[in-house]
Amino acid sequence: MNIAIDGPAGAGKSTIAKIVSAKLGYIYVDTGAMFRAVAYNCAQLNIDPEDKERIAKVSSESDISIRYVGDSQRVFLNGTDVTDHLRDEAVGNMASVVAPIPEVRSILLELQRKLARENDVVMDGRDIGTCVLPDAELKIYLTASSAVRAKRRYDELVAKGETPDIDVIEKDIIERDERDMNREIAPLKQADDAVLVDSSYMTIDEVADRIISLAHEAGA
Repeated sequence: MNIAIDGPAGAGKSTIAKIVSAKLGYIYVDTGAMFRAVAYNCAQLNIDPEDKERIAKVSSESDISIRYVGDSQRVFLNGTDVTDHLRDEAVGNMASVVAPIPEVRSILLELQRKLARENDVVMDGRDIGTCVLPDAELKIYLTASSAVRAKRRYDELVAKGETPDIDVIEKDIIERDERDMNREIAPLKQADDAVLVDSSYMTIDEVADRIISLAHEAGA
């Protein structure tokens, strides 16, 4: 069984998908982390975000894989575990630049579909229900207001000892939403048969329980 969770940046997709997959005994596939690995590679090589041709070339030459160490999903780039570098804000912004590039998408798409063909998965991203897994048995569109998403990110950074500007964070989120929703290839949008879940005023457990309930209804 495949469960697709789509939604904008900061909606809590990864957090919720991890909880849901653990409770159902499914494999969690973080597609965003795969794109972030490409972005991280490009950032390390100081590639200009406008140089789409070089980004595509570097991506085609990169070996990106997902492995499980115990119950933890780890992302490897050219044999090196880069998981701990993928949540940086700069990497996230670069990821929304590289994600629409056709060559990058095609490289990662087959790996994502192969995982879904061979396993029960919970997969989250921007276009899982509309493009990657259009036949998923359950599709969720998880969202929250930009203000709520900015506050969540702000709290994360403060907990790490940083001193972020919440207005800058929200501005970045809104700009990222604009890019994701208006890109030519596989734009972010709610699939026609997806269930809308707005987490703005829900706890993490409430969101997870809602999706697990829907999964059981769908046959999980």
